[in-house]
Amino acid sequence: MTNRIRDIRKAKGLTLADLAAACDPPTTAQTIGRLETGMRQLSMTWMNRIAAALGVEPASLMRAETAAPAQIVAELAVSGPEALTAPREALLPSDFAAEDGPAPLVLAVKDSVGEYRPGDLVWLRPLDPADAASAINRDCLLPRPGGRFAFGRLIDRRGTLVGLLPPGAGQKQVVVDNPAWIAVAFMLVRPL
Repeated sequence: MTNRIRDIRKAKGLTLADLAAACDPPTTAQTIGRLETGMRQLSMTWMNRIAAALGVEPASLMRAETAAPAQIVAELAVSGPEALTAPREALLPSDFAAEDGPAPLVLAVKDSVGEYRPGDLVWLRPLDPADAASAINRDCLLPRPGGRFAFGRLIDRRGTLVGLLPPGAGQKQVVVDNPAWIAVAFMLVRPL
């Protein structure tokens, strides 16, 4: 088992010192760093202290070695979805139970585009392209050549061609030929 302290801390925008100060009683950034990297054993006492400081359940700090985490693979900007140089782990909301199947993908919204606001996380479930009919009239993310992505409402499927209507006002339909996969949006996480 590996821990997810670093992933959760970074997703919440905290430094090692911030998390150390938020613990009750406070500790040092060096101690938190050692717990994150496994150089110091993560006891139940430490799990409870760190989970309370992060505002999460203690069990969410642990991850099985074999579990594939959900990944943020792209950010949505006014110009369209932009691939990240390196995917980041996305944190599941505490009330969402993961289902069997491939790990979800996540699109982080960087700029206001259509109904999406900065900070939104669009959770997507990969589908086999043959099941595209079930995604008609739903927001989808598709891979494009050159490591790019297309995102929008799936409005058409003809043979190997998939038509998307981007969420921004006045944007033209995007057609992707024979995408390797289609990921359909199933959850929007919006910070308040």
